[in-house]
Amino acid sequence: MIFIVAFLLSLAMLSQLLKPDKKTTRRKWRGRKKPFLVKGVNAKANADAAEQLCRVMEADFKPRPLLNRPEAQVFRALDEAVIARNSGWQVMAQVSLGEFLSSPDRSAYFSVNSKRVDFALMDEKCCVRHALEYQGTGHHQGNAAARDAVKKEALRKAGIGYHEVVAGHTTPSELRQLVEKLVPGD
Repeated sequence: MIFIVAFLLSLAMLSQLLKPDKKTTRRKWRGRKKPFLVKGVNAKANADAAEQLCRVMEADFKPRPLLNRPEAQVFRALDEAVIARNSGWQVMAQVSLGEFLSSPDRSAYFSVNSKRVDFALMDEKCCVRHALEYQGTGHHQGNAAARDAVKKEALRKAGIGYHEVVAGHTTPSELRQLVEKLVPGD
């Protein structure tokens, strides 16, 4: 354990020593045609594991719920309905498309890699067969329609079903009916 802590600390110190000075960094930024920005941070530098470790070591973290209250209610109803219909299937929540989709086109893959579906119905072979999006009250903000269109097209091309669950318009019995259509019985 002490060795691991010492190793991590030495990585952190090494990253500080190897950091370029601010003038060099500014010159590189000015010379870029398309900077990779992630909330104002150079994504390439962010990929450096030692720098990431430094940031994490300096920050505070606390757990938070994976799902908000309405999503959790939908999850419980879906989970109950799926298990009742086919005990080999599972409901997964907040799944990254990059975990269950692939593409030989790197650019296309990275366009969907970090996008998530609210719920994924996974068969007994651990393959996602259907994606469900919960359209809550705050869903249609900003570019939500464009993000959803990207997800829908990637899922369509992969042969994975896409279904929307609309807040206030979908009851547990309607979720059971949807599951009966999507999930084969035992």
